[in-house]
Amino acid sequence: MDLQKQAPGQGASPRVSELRASDADRDRIADILRDALAEGRLTADEHAERVEGVLNAKTVGELEVFIRDLPAAHRAASAPAYTPVPPRPTPGAIPAEADANVVAVFSSAVRRGRWRAGRRLHAYAVFGTVEIDLSEAIFEYQQVVIKTVSVFGTVEIRVPENVTLRGSGGGVLGTFEVDTLDSVESDAPVVYVDGWAVLGTVEARPKRGKVVADILDRVHHKVDKALRKHVGR
Repeated sequence: MDLQKQAPGQGASPRVSELRASDADRDRIADILRDALAEGRLTADEHAERVEGVLNAKTVGELEVFIRDLPAAHRAASAPAYTPVPPRPTPGAIPAEADANVVAVFSSAVRRGRWRAGRRLHAYAVFGTVEIDLSEAIFEYQQVVIKTVSVFGTVEIRVPENVTLRGSGGGVLGTFEVDTLDSVESDAPVVYVDGWAVLGTVEARPKRGKVVADILDRVHHKVDKALRKHVGR
């Protein structure tokens, strides 16, 4: 499917209600329902029915339906938690030259573990397989571009589930598939995947259970800094 040939209106960022729900979104709604049960706002049967619906919900909008009549939903609405991320990186933010190339010609090439992602990575698979696993990578920059070319080959990309993932590319008798992902962290890394699959496959999706520890480190640093300022240290 050629993702560059978009239908009218598809170029704009999706509304929050249309975004795919994450496990964190479901947990947030489940917590609100649990509190409503404890407060007597829901009966046990109503709570069980709504929790089942939450587990089966696909989008953020479907989740919000289950708490629409609860006070907690309206308190949360006053403070939007998501800022749309554009489908392409900021012009001029990413250099044209790659920090690293991963090439597989009639072979396989793998990049995984604790490694520095850099700002731009090029992946080429010609009658071969390239695997890029960012689930344990160190993100030194917020925006990371992965340029892919697959000719009779396969490029597989895995990212942590608390980053934002965007895709812009196409396939020529091949498959170019990027699972759009949106992080609830405003300063989370954004991974942009583009390129072409010519009689081959390019696939990018989150790796469940894996998160970017760097994000948590930054959050803890901010909290620690605020506490030190509060106590005058």
